[in-house]
Amino acid sequence: MMNYQEAWAFLDNLQFFKIKLGLESMSQFLDSVGNPHRGLRFVHVAGTNGKGSVSMTLRTILTRAGYKVGLYTSPHLSCVRERFRIDERFISEEAFARQASAIRTALGERQITYFEFATALALLWFAEEQVDVAILEVGMGGRLDATNVITPLVSVITNVSMDHEQYLGNTLAAVAFEKAGIIKPGIPVVAGVGADDSLAVVTGVCAERNAPLFLLGREFDAIRTPEGSWEYRGMDPSRSLGNLQCRLKGGYQLGNAALALAALETIALTLPVDGEAIRQGLLSVSWPGRLEYFCLEDDNLVECPAESATGQPKLRRYLLDGAHNPAGVECLRDALVREFRYDHLILVWACMGDKDVAATLTAVAPLADRIIFTRPESERSATPEQLAAILAEGERSKAQSVPTVGEALALAADMAQSGDLICVAGSLYLVGAARKILLGEVAV
Repeated sequence: MMNYQEAWAFLDNLQFFKIKLGLESMSQFLDSVGNPHRGLRFVHVAGTNGKGSVSMTLRTILTRAGYKVGLYTSPHLSCVRERFRIDERFISEEAFARQASAIRTALGERQITYFEFATALALLWFAEEQVDVAILEVGMGGRLDATNVITPLVSVITNVSMDHEQYLGNTLAAVAFEKAGIIKPGIPVVAGVGADDSLAVVTGVCAERNAPLFLLGREFDAIRTPEGSWEYRGMDPSRSLGNLQCRLKGGYQLGNAALALAALETIALTLPVDGEAIRQGLLSVSWPGRLEYFCLEDDNLVECPAESATGQPKLRRYLLDGAHNPAGVECLRDALVREFRYDHLILVWACMGDKDVAATLTAVAPLADRIIFTRPESERSATPEQLAAILAEGERSKAQSVPTVGEALALAADMAQSGDLICVAGSLYLVGAARKILLGEVAV
């Protein structure tokens, strides 16, 4: 029996084995421990961006409706326990260590990957706790992802854009094909894919597998109202709801919320949810590190002012966003332009060297008045010098580099004046490290 720290270290050591897409070893291992997933009900969520927001929205609403709901997401920001939760509680250190020890014993001399191990742990824990439904977020792609051993009540594909090209393919159609791999025969699909090659692929796979397809903007929609609320227009008009508010920031979150409500609509006979649970759930959804806005005064969390912070010199306003691909960063840029007011924008930026560094950085850099490059503790991280070299020559004068995340945050706080906004973005590794320094652990 490992203790918690030993179990986490054992799991982390599996990262030295390369990513291996495929279901054979996962299926064989689950068979050896009694196939815990066979007795569970699932919602399966894939897509390039928005998977976490849709998954958390589903979890929050279903919990409000009185169900015992498991949620498995990735990656974590600072603590591995963030990946596993039931309702409002994260997996305990004791339960994590116990399940990890059982998996290690069952493996014997066999080898599985980090993500296969984590997925198996989630399934074993959810089965032990007898959840009413488990929401599984795909790790990468879908077709060969370790989560794809399940048969869900509904499959959700949020959207498709370019990411992880080295594993999923270098065309939109190829990436869409991988994500459409979660589609199961006869199982309904709720999707927010755009009118491009991804729609043709998803539509074709649904037709081939006789899976009903419900598309955002066609069978259901999210409509803004002049009063500032929004309306969900459902597949069944009787399930439409008006005067809704969404706690999560970002205009794109209305589409994510609509995807969650459409998924609930497709499984309403199995897991009915009333309108009040939906309203209260949408008002209480929290997804750390994704357009997460908060204010600190003398390092204490305080309520953010409704308007500019001008005249409150000790107040620091922060926006943390883990967007790390071009489509996600474009959403960040849109939010900075449309939803936030500030005198100056101070950008703390880092990103992984294997991402499309130029496309992400150049989308946001022109909005910033000052840029601080840094590097979280990851071998994949681009160096601050590499990032600075990407900037247009006219923008390099507003940038400087520091070696650690802590130094970058301290420098940003020193720079910030009343009314400024400090935006920490470009990498979930950066956001996780920064959030831990500023607010502490997510999983407590």
